[in-house]
Amino acid sequence: MAERGCPLEAVPLPAEVRESLAELELELSEGDITQKGYEKKRAKLLARCVPLIQGVDPSLQVENSILGPAQASAPAPKQPKPRPSNARDERFRSDVHTEAVQAALAKYKERKMPMPSKRRSVLTHASVEAYTPPADLHSAPPDVTTGLVQHQHAYCERPQMASVRGVPRGCRGSVLETAGGVPVNSRVSSKIQQLLNTLKRPKRPPLKEFFVDDFEELLEVQQPDPNQPKPEGSQMAVLRGEPLAEGSWPPSLLAALQQWGTTQPRAPCLTALDTAGKAVYTLTYGKLWSRSLKLAYTLLNKLTNKNEPLLKPGDRVALVFPNSDPVMFMVAFYGCLLAELVPVPIEVPLTRKDAGSQQVGFLLGSCGISLALTTDACQKGLPKAQTGEVVTFKGWPPLTWLVIDGKHLTKPPKDWHPAMQDAGPQTAYIEYKTSKEGSTVGVAVSHASLLAQCQALTQACGYSEAETLTNVLDFKRDAGLWHGVLTSILNRLHVVSIPYALMKANPLSWIQKVCVHKAQAALVKSRDMHWSLLAQRGQRDVSLSSLRLLIVADGANPWSISSCDAFLNVFQARGLRPEVICPCASSPEALTVAIRRPPDLGGPPPRRAVLSMSGLSHGVIRVDAEEKLSVLTVQDVGQVMPGANVCVVKVEGTPHLCKTDEVGEICVDSSATATAYYGLLGITKNVFETVPVTAGGAPVSDRPFTRTGLLGFIGPDDLVFVVGKLDGLMVVGFRRHNADDVVATALAVEPMKFVYRGR
Repeated sequence: MAERGCPLEAVPLPAEVRESLAELELELSEGDITQKGYEKKRAKLLARCVPLIQGVDPSLQVENSILGPAQASAPAPKQPKPRPSNARDERFRSDVHTEAVQAALAKYKERKMPMPSKRRSVLTHASVEAYTPPADLHSAPPDVTTGLVQHQHAYCERPQMASVRGVPRGCRGSVLETAGGVPVNSRVSSKIQQLLNTLKRPKRPPLKEFFVDDFEELLEVQQPDPNQPKPEGSQMAVLRGEPLAEGSWPPSLLAALQQWGTTQPRAPCLTALDTAGKAVYTLTYGKLWSRSLKLAYTLLNKLTNKNEPLLKPGDRVALVFPNSDPVMFMVAFYGCLLAELVPVPIEVPLTRKDAGSQQVGFLLGSCGISLALTTDACQKGLPKAQTGEVVTFKGWPPLTWLVIDGKHLTKPPKDWHPAMQDAGPQTAYIEYKTSKEGSTVGVAVSHASLLAQCQALTQACGYSEAETLTNVLDFKRDAGLWHGVLTSILNRLHVVSIPYALMKANPLSWIQKVCVHKAQAALVKSRDMHWSLLAQRGQRDVSLSSLRLLIVADGANPWSISSCDAFLNVFQARGLRPEVICPCASSPEALTVAIRRPPDLGGPPPRRAVLSMSGLSHGVIRVDAEEKLSVLTVQDVGQVMPGANVCVVKVEGTPHLCKTDEVGEICVDSSATATAYYGLLGITKNVFETVPVTAGGAPVSDRPFTRTGLLGFIGPDDLVFVVGKLDGLMVVGFRRHNADDVVATALAVEPMKFVYRGR
C-alpha cells in the first residue's frame, strides 16, 4: 500500500467498520458494485477512523483517501502498465489473505465437509475427497474482519472469492445448507436460503411417476361383464327382395329423356319457385331435351385447348349451382350425360377459404376436374380476383368456369346427334360424401346402377306417368336427386321443387303446393314435418287427400317416428291417410336400402319396436315396455328394394352373419348400388366388395355385398329396422352408443316442447 499511501497497519479500526469493509470486499468480488463505487464506500468508512494526512485538504480526504500523497499531488495520472488478459490483477494480492484461505481449506478438509462455493456448487455431486480447490480462486472466504491490523496489504489486492452474493448485514451468522444437506456457516440471506431449499427439491416428479397410474390401468385388461345380455337367436338368413319386374323399360335414362322430349315436348318436367313461393319457371321435357343437346354440343366441340378438344369422354366436370336453381342444374346434369362426361355436383363455395370447400377441393383434385359449369347469376356471386376472374379457392385445382345460360351455348347442326350409349359399367355421375372425420370422397354410380335404381324406385313407389311430386330435399344428392332428377325422367313426372329458403320463410309452403298441384307424392324429411306442425295454426284451407305417398327420407333416424306420429295426428283430419307415410333408409354407397310400401302396393302393415336401450348398447334386441324411460321406440323402414338381397353382419372383425336378435351392419347385394369410391381402391374393396360368411366360414353368396353404414336388424314380416349409423357409433366400456341419441336428446329439450318419443 506504499503506492496508495494508506498504511492501515497502525490504525485500529472498530469491529463494525471491519465488518463493513469485509462486506464491500465480497460485493466487489461478486461484481455487485464497481471498482469506483467500492473505493468511494471504502473511503467513507475509513474517513471516520484514519487521522488526517498531512498536506491533504480535509474536504478531499474522503474522496481521495484511497489515493497516495504522490497520486493526489501529481498533475497528471501515471500511465497504467498494460497487462495480458489472463494475468492476475496485482492490485489485489494479499499474503495474509492467502494464508487465511489456505488455513480455512485445511480446516474444512479435516472436517470432511463440502466446500461452500457459488450457486452452481449445489448441482455438483463430486466427492469432497476428490475435490482439490485452488489456492487462490473459488475458495471459501476467510474471516478477514479479524486482525485487519495485521494485514499489511489487505486491500491492495483481493482474490476472486466464490461467495454468496447480496449478503445482508443482518444474516452474517446464518447457516448455509448444501445440496448434500450438510450445514455450512456462511453469510447468506433468507432469499438465498430459500433458493437453495427450492433447488434441493425436484421441480417435478420423475418421468416414470407421470405414467405410473396409467401404466397400472393398462396392465388391467378390462373384461366384459359376464352378466351382459347376449344374442340367443339362430343365425339369420339372407333376405331376398321381390324380383324386379320385367317390363318395357327403356335401354337407358337418356333414351327415356329423348323419348319424352320428342313425343311429349310440352309436358311439364320441373317447376322452380322463388323465396316468395311463386313459380319462377316451368321446364318442359322438350326444353330439357333441346337445352341438354346444346350444352353437350358446346362441351364437345366449342371448348378447345391448343386446337385440341378440352374434354374427352369419361372426363369429370363439376356442377356448381345453388339450391334455388334446379332448372339449370338438371340441364347441366343431362347435358354432361349426353356428352359422355361425368357430372360431379358440389356445393357453391361461400368464401375463398371456406373450410368445407377445402375438402371439396380434394375431391375435385382426385377426380382430375378442370372445368366447372355454373350460371351467370351464380358466377357473379363468387369471390373474384383483381383480374375479375373467379379466385382459386383454397385447396381447389385450377378450374375453367363455363356459364351455361342460353346465350353462351351453341345450337348444334341438325345432322348432329349425341352418342346414346346403353346402360353399362361406365361411371354416370359422382356424388360427394362427407365422413365423420370431415373428409370428402366421391361415390361413383355407373349407368347400369343408375337405371336399376330408377327402375327399383318406380316399382317400390308405384310411380306412373304424369304424376306430380313435391320435392323439399336437396336435388343435387341423395333421395332428392334419385327421385326428383333421375326417376322422375324415367316416368315423366312433374316435379315441384321447394327451395330451402322458402321453407325457412314459410314452413307450410310444401303442403300448400301439394294442395295447388294435387300432388300424388311428396318427398320430405322429419324436419320439414316438424316445421309444418309449428306453422299450421290458423291454416284451415289445406288438404292432403291427394297424397298417396309421403316419403320420409330420414325415416331411419330414431326421432323420425315422433315427427310422423305428430304430423299424422294433426293432418289426418285434413285428408292425410296413415298408410301414406312411407319412411325409407338409404346411404350414399347402397343408395335406397329399403322403403315402406302402401298396402295397395302389397306392403305389410307398418310396425314399431320398443327396445331396451341397455340391450341395444350390448348389440342385442330386447323388447321392453313402452312406458319406461330407458327404451327406444323405432319404426320400420319397409321392405328391401326389388331385386336386392340383404343381410346383417357383425360390426367388427370378419363379416359373420348376425343372429336374429342381434344388431349389426346392414349389407346389400343389388345391381342398383354404387360401384366405388372414385380413385380410392383400398377402402372401395372394404366397403363395396364385402363377402358375408356363415358361422362356419362359408360365403353366403357368390356375389359381393355393399356395406351401407346402417346399424339395424330384420324384424317381423321381413321389415327392416335401423337403430343407428356406423359413423355415429361410440364404444365405451364394451357398450355401444350412437351419436343420433345426442341429436334426439337435444330435440327432446327444445324450447318449443316438441318432445320426441324414445328420449
